[in-house]
Amino acid sequence: MPPPLAYQFRDENLLRLALTHPSVAHESGTALAHNQRLEFLGDAVLGLVLTQKLYEQFPGFDEGPLTKARAKLVNRKTLAERARSLGLGAHLILSRGEEASGGRERASALADAYEAVLGAIFLDGGFAAAQEFILSEFAGAFGELTPLPTIENPKGELQELLQARSPSAPEYQTVQVSGADHDPLFECAVHHECVELARGSGKSKKAAESEAALAALNKLKNGSTTAPPET
Repeated sequence: MPPPLAYQFRDENLLRLALTHPSVAHESGTALAHNQRLEFLGDAVLGLVLTQKLYEQFPGFDEGPLTKARAKLVNRKTLAERARSLGLGAHLILSRGEEASGGRERASALADAYEAVLGAIFLDGGFAAAQEFILSEFAGAFGELTPLPTIENPKGELQELLQARSPSAPEYQTVQVSGADHDPLFECAVHHECVELARGSGKSKKAAESEAALAALNKLKNGSTTAPPET
């Protein structure tokens, strides 16, 4: 039974191919078709659809912030989450070895399959069908992109903002490190005068601190975090 999608395939062989992991061919030692070519196509279609949407939705922003916004929408983590929400893992066609090693939950396999499904929809129904599917999938995420991350040095800007009101500089603390040793996820908090302003996460301590600073800036500018009074 195919996964429940908001798209009905005319050629279900395309969907089956999109869900076929390369390990099947590797294990058999034969030239069996798998989803890497569809993944390549789906990646391009996804990029085009989201780039066009960002271009239209944020006319006042240049290439830099638009590229950052697209990167927030499209990365291994977010695509794997999309795949999980569609239940693709249960329908992946894997080799015995990949199955035994947890391939159905592996982020890379899920993200690749998700892009391959997009490529399959494009081939089966054309660009309009793929565009409709993608925009429906990412509709909620676009609302989270306001305002776009336009600040190039959030830690520096936060320090400047706070030190204009107080001699104390912001301090950063690593709250936790999760994930595998080869793929850690850092969570950091930024404090000012013993008050936690915000938290952020990233693949490095520096990235997590930067995200925390950006979150603190957004809160301060929106009035949801109280800045220290001017002295």
